[in-house]
Amino acid sequence: QPRPEPPAPPEDLALALAPSPPRETWAGKYEFLLSCLGYCVGLGNVWRFPYLCYRNGGGVFLIPYFIMLFLTGLPLFLMELSLGQYGAAGPITVWKCCPILQGVGVGMLIVSSLVSLYYNVIIAWAFYYLGSSFQSPLPWSCDAPRNAELCQVGAGGDGDDGVLQNASGSATHVSASEAFWNEQVLGVTHSSGLGDPGPVQWPLALCLLVAWIVVFLCMLKGIRSSGKVVYFTATFPYLVILILIIRGATLQGSLDGVRFYLSSDWSKLQSAQVWSDAASQIFYSLGIGFGGLLSMASYNKFDNNIIRDTLVIAVGNCCTSFFAGFAIFSVLGHVALKKGVPVGSVTDSGPGLAFVAYPEALSLLPGSPFWSILFFLMLFTLGVDTLFGNIEGITTAILDEFPALRKWKTVFLGMLCTSFYLLGLLLITQGGIFWFTLIDTYSTGFGLVIITLFMCLGIAFCYGINQFCQDIMDMICQCPPWCSHMLGYFKVCWVFFTPCLLLFTLIYTFLDMYGVPLRYGSYEYPAWGTSLGVCMGVLTCLQIPLWAIVAMCRESGTLSDRFQKATQPLHSWRTATTRDVAREVISVPFTITLTSSD
Repeated sequence: QPRPEPPAPPEDLALALAPSPPRETWAGKYEFLLSCLGYCVGLGNVWRFPYLCYRNGGGVFLIPYFIMLFLTGLPLFLMELSLGQYGAAGPITVWKCCPILQGVGVGMLIVSSLVSLYYNVIIAWAFYYLGSSFQSPLPWSCDAPRNAELCQVGAGGDGDDGVLQNASGSATHVSASEAFWNEQVLGVTHSSGLGDPGPVQWPLALCLLVAWIVVFLCMLKGIRSSGKVVYFTATFPYLVILILIIRGATLQGSLDGVRFYLSSDWSKLQSAQVWSDAASQIFYSLGIGFGGLLSMASYNKFDNNIIRDTLVIAVGNCCTSFFAGFAIFSVLGHVALKKGVPVGSVTDSGPGLAFVAYPEALSLLPGSPFWSILFFLMLFTLGVDTLFGNIEGITTAILDEFPALRKWKTVFLGMLCTSFYLLGLLLITQGGIFWFTLIDTYSTGFGLVIITLFMCLGIAFCYGINQFCQDIMDMICQCPPWCSHMLGYFKVCWVFFTPCLLLFTLIYTFLDMYGVPLRYGSYEYPAWGTSLGVCMGVLTCLQIPLWAIVAMCRESGTLSDRFQKATQPLHSWRTATTRDVAREVISVPFTITLTSSD
């Protein structure tokens, strides 16, 4: 007697049970941790945090810094990781949970693309300096023959003093390190500004090509290959920082540098600038809102302890920033002593610290080529790790939206890297530093803050904060109890503290942007250049209302009905665990029926 056919499952359940394309997962939990840590611990930890710390009251700056970490950094970090891990999808596809906010994912894609465009230029600079470090004497030191006209021995000193001043003896001088950076590396002295880019610096073009080839080869097999590379690239910087701290501690004058770094000025806490700097540093150093964290978390197993990973990565990143300051200022204190000037006069931030001030400091040390090789190899690995996360965010976002491209992933990755290389040639012309500064300033400015603000508000009030917390509980149900107890703290932050602090950061960003004109050195950007930069941020923000309109147009009914439907999760918003549970639910009665019929 034929067995009766089991009843067809409901339409929405059948859709949930439909087979999905296989998705990669991390080979081990340490690969995810190291990838995220390497992504977060970037160049800003070395060249921005120490400068902000001494500028904003020294050790006092740690108070607003850690307050912003616990009220803004940790909640947003956990939100992005949880969203990716639960949805198992990229920055665009994951917004099936709330289709009206799909523009947030598209905005993340645009920001990551702009950052990837200029970030590898920094890696190319580091690679150029790394190659130059194998020369003895270093080409930016006073011992190099080409720098004889720029350097002369200070009064009463000897040839090892390395005192730098203008050859004419005037008060304003250009150091050998600064001349090497501006003339030989950038060629900026031959450009008049933004509208005069000039020819390409071909040595840099070759370095940029090598940098993109390294990125392509490391990501050729997705997380399977990059997950192995990070075992070196994410841990090597810590070894170098430790070595530099130990070496710096043995230098005369190092305590003056450390004292300058940590000197406390309690009056700084009354300044809104200090709190804004703390919020922005937390925001950017953790890599929130770029889509890289979300993409990497999407390859996790469903039951991965996401709260534990959040604490380890975020706190580890902030501690790295703090300890990197000792490596920087101990050496700069030695330089200030040898030059007979205050520590503040040899301190800089950004590229000025990494490619002018610190290389000059290294050139004064015995065995300077060795220390220079270590330092620029560290910068290279720091930059490559961060770029892995950005490129992973871009590829995951596009391949999840167009799954048919997955079988052509290698070709797609090659075309992506080639496109970024060709577009990046503008940034390594003689006037490329002006374009670099423009994109760096505005690509991660107000647009990124607005994207993150809408992500936070959308999850809290559209998707539902209670539902989101339940999703996290589903993932960590087998984790220690303290993980679930912490959700109450995160819930309060997501609903109130984090949006308010993001709004404060956004307002201060606008005030700072319109209050002080953008400059690079003595060059002030023209109005059309500033307008172009603002358009980058506006382009990112426009994606939110644009895709919200698209989502509402796909629905039917009145405007209110369309809005309500566009905020509801799609039927395809399911995870692998949901499918497994659904299979178990419908398989039990079928098994009973078949057994009784026999």
